[in-house]
Amino acid sequence: MTQSHPRISKAVIPAAGLGTRFLPATKATPKEMLPVVDKPAIQYVVEEAVSAGLGDVLMVTGRNKRPLEDHFDRNYELESALQKKGDASRLAKVQESSDLAMIHYVRQGDPKGLGHAVLCAAPHVGDEPFAVLLGDDLIDPRDPLLQRMIDVQARYGGSVIALMEVEPEQIHLYGCAAVEATEDGDVVKVSGLVEKPEPADAPSNYAIIGRYVLDPHVFGILRKTEPGRGGEIQLTDALQQLAEDEKVGGPVHGVVFKGRRYDTGDRGDYLRAIVRLACEREDLGPDFRTWLRSYVAEEM
Repeated sequence: MTQSHPRISKAVIPAAGLGTRFLPATKATPKEMLPVVDKPAIQYVVEEAVSAGLGDVLMVTGRNKRPLEDHFDRNYELESALQKKGDASRLAKVQESSDLAMIHYVRQGDPKGLGHAVLCAAPHVGDEPFAVLLGDDLIDPRDPLLQRMIDVQARYGGSVIALMEVEPEQIHLYGCAAVEATEDGDVVKVSGLVEKPEPADAPSNYAIIGRYVLDPHVFGILRKTEPGRGGEIQLTDALQQLAEDEKVGGPVHGVVFKGRRYDTGDRGDYLRAIVRLACEREDLGPDFRTWLRSYVAEEM
């Protein structure tokens, strides 16, 4: 019989990166605050965590990330001005971000990689399983990936990672998983992991995307993990150790995601994500799609 495991309540969002791929826009503005239509990318991520029942959110930040805190705080002057104008719609939008969740902050200090950023969350998380959400991947709320991962972790224990099938020539851009089938069609057991392998060395075309549900034993492994690819402490290396030895932190499973994902990790994908989301908005979509068709026809 499958053992039941405690449900999780905390989410960790690493947000200490420098955003060098978006310079000069990110010279003074955190990349997480770049707008995706009319909301900063980071708000989509927090909304996803809250929708999955994780109302306790820790952001791992760095220098020059104060706008993140300001965005999720109250802005009494702006709220007062909108209230005096009777602009209830915009007032609600402004207040929405500050009412989303109980948000905490810790600074990473030195940019030592994703594994180190996750380790910074250890005092807040304690001995509970927890979720990690990366801001480069926006998951459509109609495809509740994180909730599915939480359900899988509750059933199997251990850790759960999000996987997506990619073309073999793209696998070098991702962490990659060696997998075994389970009785659940969208769930695989992970037997090995490698960070950004060359296509010839990749164990599969299953790429890790930016959602994790982790057993707290990962912290002990991260404390001993040496810098890996790129001179950084890689979360993938720690997960590899968990996959190799189930006695420490339980097994590692993967949920194979086939839903709607918006990649904001580079400039081209960021622009495509904005177009896709704008086209699907009820308030913007009809006019925007009409203009887009006209523009494409003219360019062709």
